[in-house]
Amino acid sequence: MAKDLFSSHPPFTPPTTEEDRLSWLRLIRSPRVGPTTFHRLMREHGSAQAALDALPKVAQAAGVASYTPFTADQAQAEIELARAKGARMLCFGTQAYPQSLAATADAPPVLWCMGGRKPLAQPMVALVGARNASSLGTRMARMLAEGLGLAGYTIVSGLARGIDTAAHQASLKTGTIAVMGGGVDVIYPAENAVLAAAISDQGLRLSEQPMGTYPQARHFPPRNRIISGLSMAVIVVEAAEKSGTLITVKDALEQGREVMAVPGHPVDGRAGGCNRLIREGATLIRNVEDVLEVLQHLRDDIPKPGSTPAAAPKGPKAAAPSDLNAAILSLLGPTPIHEDMVIRDMGLSAAVISPALVALELDGAVQRHPGGLVSRV
Repeated sequence: MAKDLFSSHPPFTPPTTEEDRLSWLRLIRSPRVGPTTFHRLMREHGSAQAALDALPKVAQAAGVASYTPFTADQAQAEIELARAKGARMLCFGTQAYPQSLAATADAPPVLWCMGGRKPLAQPMVALVGARNASSLGTRMARMLAEGLGLAGYTIVSGLARGIDTAAHQASLKTGTIAVMGGGVDVIYPAENAVLAAAISDQGLRLSEQPMGTYPQARHFPPRNRIISGLSMAVIVVEAAEKSGTLITVKDALEQGREVMAVPGHPVDGRAGGCNRLIREGATLIRNVEDVLEVLQHLRDDIPKPGSTPAAAPKGPKAAAPSDLNAAILSLLGPTPIHEDMVIRDMGLSAAVISPALVALELDGAVQRHPGGLVSRV
């Protein structure tokens, strides 16, 4: 069953040689090339090397006078650092890459991993919550993580203080994945160094950030969409009304994941976010049995092997306006909207709009956000 759930069938050939992997790393590390742009360039050019060769011309057409992709020497230095630290590269489209994450709109093309492959072969559930967790919240996180682990689920969390730490500790023996905000070799917070070492020994640490990257605030929202993207469901144990944990919930909803929450006392600020999620439709969780009941329904809904997917609707015939870039920019504002809305509002096909968005992104006029969202800079 794991092979059916987590195999991947990309529209292009995944890297098979060291040269291919070097080109993939160069492309994703090149200026203004994020995951969404990476996948679009790969679809258009068929290989990372071809996309790298085309990047300067694409940038020039977008008005960028001087553009230099990430160099081979820079990529090779990162690869050598990874080898020295014991990290391995996991690329989109390979058999080991989980289909759950590959199916998201902005799946990381390259992940650095430290640990074993077994956690990725099991169905995954995210367990997240407050850093300043209460004693009761910590106990609840441990109980859920331990029970789900014994039931055959890998626990995914972010190696943060509080709920994340409790979730990882309780699922070390059964399978846990720590998705890190910085480089996979940079432990944050430092107090979790022993736990991080245990996870790389018994579970898996992974990150899309370059090796050696110290985590900054801007790294955590993209990290959160990997936590939810890996998982079939997200469980929130404790979260304040404005907690960063709710970013993970937002990503989960955009990715079509199930959201569950543990209720708390109304006067406890750490329960405000969870109570609101339940009021807005999240499943109320009292114990691990509640979670397993939801997960069983989700697994029953997974299409059986060999089933025929519905045919994709045909897009409208491309008929680009005379000033396509200006027309796209007129639709965009500072508030991010989904790329599909731009395509729909323009009345043109994705084959016409997508390359134009790439050009605008390289020109610095458009910014991409997790979940396939775009905004005007």
